Amino acid sequence: MAGGNKLNRQTHYPPETTNIMLIARMAATIKQAENRQSVLSAFANFVAKTVNVEETIAHKLLGDKFLQQIEYFRTQLGELFGDTETEPWFTAEGFRSLLALLGTNGQGIGTSSLSTYVHNCDALELAPKDREELDSFIDELYVNIEKESGSFLNCEGSGLYPLQSACNHSCAANAEITFPHGNHVLCLEALVDIQAGEEIFISYLNECSRERSRHSRQKYLRENYLFNCHCRKCEEEAGQADVTSEEDEEEEDATVDNMEDDTT
Repeated sequence: MAGGNKLNRQTHYPPETTNIMLIARMAATIKQAENRQSVLSAFANFVAKTVNVEETIAHKLLGDKFLQQIEYFRTQLGELFGDTETEPWFTAEGFRSLLALLGTNGQGIGTSSLSTYVHNCDALELAPKDREELDSFIDELYVNIEKESGSFLNCEGSGLYPLQSACNHSCAANAEITFPHGNHVLCLEALVDIQAGEEIFISYLNECSRERSRHSRQKYLRENYLFNCHCRKCEEEAGQADVTSEEDEEEEDATVDNMEDDTT
């Protein structure tokens, strides 16, 4: 895996939603499986469209600015992991579909062992003095960790979850994805009472993005998930001006700057 780690360090794009090491794990899963065709069929069940022909939308990851990086990934990973079963993945079109699969279905995994520990401490029934001492210890622990490693405490990754990927999007979702155990185990938690037979919706947008303008939300969903959203919230805001949120413009500028830094 040394070559794969070096590759991952050298190239930042395509963005984190297509964690390059997830492709390596997918290939390794096939290689180690007793029934390889069964595993390939399971991966094939995920949506892997590179374009939405009806809506004439192309996936953002496959834009012209990523062509060089995509080709580099394809040839290097093909040499590292390609075999009879996975060879179609590493053709030009196959790799584009693979990236679209990860970009559309990949679930970011952000967990923190420390936050789980703190959450469990909060649930303890303690005497007031003991509670004060524990809270003081935790506060000091956070301060000391930040001095050594900064405030970023999450362990991040990306995964594929067949049932979660079957949930449709709404900008006003009735459920959300959580990782309550501090590991890769995904849970789906209701945000409101959900009636029997009612469809479960999650949001493909993060918390900040959900508060942005309708135009900004639609733009992100078109570029990353290849559809125009017609959820209740979008329909209610249909009269809004097609104006991109300022935060989006700042992020796009930062993305261009990062890409230029990484390719120089």
